[in-house]
Amino acid sequence: MKDHPAVLIAGTHSGCGKTTVTLGVMAALRKRGMQVQPFKCGPDFIDPTLHQMVTGRISRNLDARMCGPEFTQATYRRHAADGDCSVVEGVMGLFDGGDGSAAALAALLNLPVILVVDVRSAAESVAAIIKGFATLDENVRLAGVICNRVGSDKHRQMISDAVEQYCQVPIIGFLPRNEEISIPSRHLGLHMGEENPLQQGGMEQLIELIETHIDLDHLLMLAKQEDSTPTGKNQALFKPQNPTAPVRIGIARDSAFCFYYEDNLDMLAEAGAELVEFSPLTDNTLPENLQGLYLGGGYPELYAEQLSNNHTMRAAVKAFCSRGYPVYAECGGFMYLTRSITDKEGITLPMAGVFEFDTIMQPRLRRLGYRQPRLVKDSILALQDTVLHGHEFHYSAITNNTTTAGAYILDDGRAEGYTYKNTLAGYVHLHWGRTPQVAEHFVQTCRNLLTTHTSW
Repeated sequence: MKDHPAVLIAGTHSGCGKTTVTLGVMAALRKRGMQVQPFKCGPDFIDPTLHQMVTGRISRNLDARMCGPEFTQATYRRHAADGDCSVVEGVMGLFDGGDGSAAALAALLNLPVILVVDVRSAAESVAAIIKGFATLDENVRLAGVICNRVGSDKHRQMISDAVEQYCQVPIIGFLPRNEEISIPSRHLGLHMGEENPLQQGGMEQLIELIETHIDLDHLLMLAKQEDSTPTGKNQALFKPQNPTAPVRIGIARDSAFCFYYEDNLDMLAEAGAELVEFSPLTDNTLPENLQGLYLGGGYPELYAEQLSNNHTMRAAVKAFCSRGYPVYAECGGFMYLTRSITDKEGITLPMAGVFEFDTIMQPRLRRLGYRQPRLVKDSILALQDTVLHGHEFHYSAITNNTTTAGAYILDDGRAEGYTYKNTLAGYVHLHWGRTPQVAEHFVQTCRNLLTTHTSW
């Protein structure tokens, strides 16, 4: 990938316009006929769906803290090779997050950084900001700057003169303030790509803004300056040891259940799973001949009434769990398996009732951060003492709970992970990049329990 153009678009801080600029650049390059491979730094589920919306390609998470450097490098190499150029969206501010930061990722993959700076309340001082970001870490190559929310031609000239005098980094774009182009948000973040949040001509307007005010040719030149091939062995992400007949695993996927790391799904398929998508919102019952279920996260609280009214699906999921088939559920999927969900308006609606306790939405964020669950007993995912890796982010809490969590212990000492027969559920979103054996173990468990229905 010597001449493969690749950039990481970062921000000075959250809210500077990084995501909107990234989407605009991706869309504008695609309009040129380029196959743009998107990536997202960090554990976020939402931004990758927006990337897919504008590029038509699945966006991959790159998170060395959660997945390890080798897996991150291999993921980048594997998927970047399929496109004409790669655009990586950073997370928070460039240097925020330690070894999980956008800066750490840029250094790991040798990617040039394009910094988005919100200049609304500054002029000459922007030069100090850029110089600081350019010189803080010699391992991070700040290649260019995009100034966002420029107020006027005079404002632009003041910034340009100061940066030219004090900085070596070129400004490749000045984006004017445009409050009409925005992506709506809610408690977990921006709206998903499947919801088409830039409808009513917003995408065309964004592309025109990018084409008019950012030098895309200069951006591509900067992206080609050096070899962005990461170091390390070019190895397959995961190879199953004993591929045999496929195991049918149902994947809950719709507007309520939409948070999945695509790498996990790839690993399941490579381990011998046939992934069968279904909708707890709209399907009457589960697909036929399933041997396991994977219920990902999402927004069950926003669709609680529709989920609750789908009586036949709720009954089918509970019966599947009761019969001892392997079921793995995380966060939103876990909430669906509880007795009920109470939304922020105080409305309580019945759910699948696999676990005899309830979920209630809270006004504030309950948990946020990386987690390393250690299994305290053998499970459908892995054997006792296996350390898993993931991320926790939720506004809901468990109430009326008489069941003790205990499938694993988190690194902060909390007991987590609820079990019922061969169902394992909890709040942590797991990524199996560091533990690819989980996919094979889950598939093999589904295969073994097809006829025996024994429990761990």
